[in-house]
Amino acid sequence: MLLDFGLKDFIDIFLVALMLFYIYRLMKESRSMNVFVGIILFVLVWLFVSGILEMKLLGSILDKLVSVGGIAIIIIFQDEIKKFLYNLGTQQHIRRFMNFFRDEKRKEVDKSAIIPLVMACMSMAKNKVGALIVVERAAPLDDIVATGEILDAVISQQLIENIFFKNSPLHDGAMIISSKRIKAAGCILPVSHNTNIPKELGLRHRAAMGISQESDAIAIVVSEETGRITVALKGHFHLRLSAEQLESLLTKEMTDAEE
Repeated sequence: MLLDFGLKDFIDIFLVALMLFYIYRLMKESRSMNVFVGIILFVLVWLFVSGILEMKLLGSILDKLVSVGGIAIIIIFQDEIKKFLYNLGTQQHIRRFMNFFRDEKRKEVDKSAIIPLVMACMSMAKNKVGALIVVERAAPLDDIVATGEILDAVISQQLIENIFFKNSPLHDGAMIISSKRIKAAGCILPVSHNTNIPKELGLRHRAAMGISQESDAIAIVVSEETGRITVALKGHFHLRLSAEQLESLLTKEMTDAEE
């Protein structure tokens, strides 16, 4: 049997291991590890009963459960599966591979949308005005936009500062920027339950981390307590950013999103 082991068998095992790894990581991020372990144990028992012990009655019952269970898993984990497929399709190397076949020049980011955003963040940081701004990239945030007030306004420093002014009715929610326009304000974001987030970071930071874990969006937080600027991106924090660092990060990430 070992003599018949070839390159195709190695690729087969590697792909199965890769698939299991991605499923494991997906379950871990969605806090469904117990379910994942339970499914693995059930499959092992099913293979042991049907393949090794050859118990026909119990094996047939487990066969029926497996056939129905596949559909049940898809229904239960539809959001996680959608997120997994989306993340798979938006990986940088895959998008660059697809762009190899396109006869297009690299697009430059229009900084007219970035500069007012950076200036507003710096001004609010100086005055310790809390803010939470989410910049949409490839993943649509229509469900998040629907939770707030639709604005569809041109990005301007004054408008951003007015929205997050302490007496403004929309200052507690998140602002969503899409297609270089302020799409909505006062939006509700999913809150991350990651236990590794430092305790000194508040609810705005947890909401920023939550949306960065569920999408490819850029979440900018201005701390009301310290005036520090933080960016949450791809499940990671970029802390204590200066104006130059914030502008550089936004320029780079928005350029990559347009490739």
